[in-house]
Amino acid sequence: MEPDLFTAAAEDRQEKDPAGSPLAVRMRPRTLDEVVGQQHLLKPGSPLRRLVGEGSGGPAGPSSVFLWGPPGIGKTTLAYVVSQATNKRFVELSAITAGVKEVRAVIDGARRASGGFGKETVLFLDEIHRFSKAQQDSLLPAVENRWVTLIAATTENPYFSVISPLLSRSLLLTLEPLTDDDLRGLLRRALTDARGLAGAVTLPEDTEAHLLRIAGGDARRALTALEAGAGSALAKGEKEITLQTLEESVDRAAVKYDRDGDQHYDVASALIKSIRGSDVDAALHYLARMIEAGEDPRFIARRLMISASEDIGLADPSALQTAVAAAQAVALIGFPEARITLSQATIALALAPKSNAAYTAIDAALADVRAGRAGAVPPHLRDSHYKGAQKLGHGQGYQYPHDLPGGIAAQQYAPDEVHGRRYYEPTRHGAEARYADVAERVRARLRGAAGEGVAE
Repeated sequence: MEPDLFTAAAEDRQEKDPAGSPLAVRMRPRTLDEVVGQQHLLKPGSPLRRLVGEGSGGPAGPSSVFLWGPPGIGKTTLAYVVSQATNKRFVELSAITAGVKEVRAVIDGARRASGGFGKETVLFLDEIHRFSKAQQDSLLPAVENRWVTLIAATTENPYFSVISPLLSRSLLLTLEPLTDDDLRGLLRRALTDARGLAGAVTLPEDTEAHLLRIAGGDARRALTALEAGAGSALAKGEKEITLQTLEESVDRAAVKYDRDGDQHYDVASALIKSIRGSDVDAALHYLARMIEAGEDPRFIARRLMISASEDIGLADPSALQTAVAAAQAVALIGFPEARITLSQATIALALAPKSNAAYTAIDAALADVRAGRAGAVPPHLRDSHYKGAQKLGHGQGYQYPHDLPGGIAAQQYAPDEVHGRRYYEPTRHGAEARYADVAERVRARLRGAAGEGVAE
């Protein structure tokens, strides 16, 4: 890296007074092996390891890369590690403040360094999605001719925010959200590391759990909250960051909710029962508690899909479509935006007409099957396509419904043991009233079949 006078002075001050820098800055990894998470990008021979000079010999040089992922999961950190580990010239720009002029200056400098000193240049460009098409175009010759090796970071989908020619000349590396285990390891390292808090305070399990919920998968946010809590604890002369101290320092109350215990199931149950009871406000309250506690949005979406069939069913057939669409959207966008999608689905389900007829119907049918009421398939319904089937009488007498008026053939479909038994008992709620009318008309036509079988 080529720091200017002010950057050099700032780095010198940081070395002399580490506490003068934020904890998130002090705890930046110095090598790729210290990076938390993203192990799928750090395997031997990966583009990032080749950028720092590991296994970069031979005719195939390191490629330019795009780092794509949400904030706080390590894009800038990875670039910083490259800048510290590489023996290449490293230049950093931000698309928020830089323009074509600055980009061209870097490219000209890179060509001079390469031609005059044989020194390769790595350009880290943060927030590249903020560059216009013309600004991105200015990078093309340098990337194509490898005058610079580009590391570009973005929180936006590159396929929408980056021009195709630039993307095609680079590798796209997708960063995965950090897990609680990733962040837990980072927090514990920050507590004991000499660059961090150096054992000045401890972090109890309940405080750590709240801190992880606050972080929401963002390492920078986790370290910032830890530093705030540690500062408050030390100011009060305490050696432990209590839950109360952390709540006070970050101004965010801890939600009493154990994702692996009773609260997890109790609140989830209350959400579904509030939807079933059509209390939209109570349902939103429990949804908010689950979101604030850091519940997996996919778990919430799955519960809503179950509710759409179990409690609403054909009273509003669109309810399941809404819940499934919400689950798909949640998987694509994640928090925090997913809270809006989950709210929309919860409101729609809570206010929808209710029917558990589909739920009781399949359970009643299953009860008969489990009780042994699973007789032989009537001969006229059996498969008649294989050789010899007709000699066995299979398919004989079968009436093809499409050839009959109304498309209904009055013939026996169920086995003798359950012929005439009714499983589906539709309500008159919402759209299911129409299904109730249809079921009655169809059953009346089907009763024209020989033999009524068991009583209803």
